[in-house]
Amino acid sequence: MGPHAEAPRTLPPVIGIVGPTASGKTRFSLRVARTFDGEIISCDSMQVYRGLDIGTDKIPPRRREGIPHHLIDVADPGEDFSAGAFRTMALEALEGVGGRGRIGVVAGGTGLYYRALTRGMIQAPPRDENLRRRLKERVRRSGVERCHRLLSRLDPDYAASIRNNDERRIVRALEVRIACGKPLGLLIQDDPFGSRPLEPHMGIGLTAPRELLYHRIESRVEAMLASGWIEEVQVLLEEDKLRGCVSKAIGYEEIAEHLAGRMPLEEAAEKIKQRSRNYAKRQLTWFRKEPGITWYTVTEGRWEENAIRSIEHWLEEIVRHT
Repeated sequence: MGPHAEAPRTLPPVIGIVGPTASGKTRFSLRVARTFDGEIISCDSMQVYRGLDIGTDKIPPRRREGIPHHLIDVADPGEDFSAGAFRTMALEALEGVGGRGRIGVVAGGTGLYYRALTRGMIQAPPRDENLRRRLKERVRRSGVERCHRLLSRLDPDYAASIRNNDERRIVRALEVRIACGKPLGLLIQDDPFGSRPLEPHMGIGLTAPRELLYHRIESRVEAMLASGWIEEVQVLLEEDKLRGCVSKAIGYEEIAEHLAGRMPLEEAAEKIKQRSRNYAKRQLTWFRKEPGITWYTVTEGRWEENAIRSIEHWLEEIVRHT
């Protein structure tokens, strides 16, 4: 076992429920957990942060039907929270779920987190806070795009795969290149998943016709704005918590611009809707590439019953072979 390899774990059966935003994952995950005595592990990169409630459509405790939820409110805004941290915490949560004799229901739309959990992580060097601090200082002095050009010389494949203003990924890639002398892109190519995949698990993907999905997204944005989202962002700004990756989260950035007087609310709302639609497209593209996901269109008759029946048969097979 290598220095970064994971020890074997005893895990319960895990059902993944994924898909684009507004496809109905939350409601269906509750039904699955209720039907099969499960606990829910949130797979959402923004719901891990405390205080980002309305804008992330975080399910409030009163609507959780008494079903335990994990990986919600586990980090403070401004903290770095990575796919590796998610995998570690999710595996710990799943061990507890299995110890209680229940199944795991991993529900959410962050594709990288889902891939990290179900397929493993590359064995990159650990974070070096001193090196990271120097790299962030270089970004501040030289600008993020110039640092991206540096990364293009050191790791052209990975640089080409990310945006030239993605500071977090640029810094991490430079850190890996300097720390181990090997480009992150080459590490991914040589060992794309590294640690052990998640077993046993099955994936269910939810989707809807584009027009319906976009209508749901737009209605959701309007409802969130009407239920206190602006006030939520105001509090985060006043407490200096709208920092790091959360400052770029869909909606929070636009509302902050509105509160600063740089964008009318109507324009902010339209930008939020457009970014949400674009995000839904990216989510579908990502999850369609993930293996082992059976897709259901939520407008088709009896799709829920068919999905529940497929889970039931899968669980029966696991019991039969253990």
